Amino acid sequence: MNDGSMTDPLIAGTSPLRPGNAAAAILLVGEAGYLMQQRDARPDIWYPGYWGLFGGSLESGEDPAEALARELEEELELAVQPQQLQFFMNLDFDLGSLGLRRYFRAFYTLQLAESVPHTLTLREGASMRVFPGPEILCEQRVTPYDSFALFLHYSRSRLARPE
Repeated sequence: MNDGSMTDPLIAGTSPLRPGNAAAAILLVGEAGYLMQQRDARPDIWYPGYWGLFGGSLESGEDPAEALARELEEELELAVQPQQLQFFMNLDFDLGSLGLRRYFRAFYTLQLAESVPHTLTLREGASMRVFPGPEILCEQRVTPYDSFALFLHYSRSRLARPE
């Protein structure tokens, strides 16, 4: 039985993957949902072909919000100032057992009018789409770290606060 997994670049990829600090945008489109990027099907990137948030790696000495503003301009031609991005959360990855160091992924939110996605130019990735919250949370091919951040954002009113 051939389920296609041998040709899936996530499984079959042999290119080196380089972890690093990154920033990602939870782009809220009016009341419609979340603007997502379908990643290119390249074996040299993390989670090829999966849906993920827009964003990317920090350059040396770069602040996460500055990096994200740069990435949004590069990927979507969306001009934002770092102060327009609202910090949401950090995910920390301790990869010491793999002989690597600690890395983080910083998540920021940005509210967009429903008309904005139609004005954007996709310059990186295979496609983009606005997903309602419940639909993207049920989508199986979402990068795990972005899926967790989206779940927390969508479910934030349900999170129990410490007493």
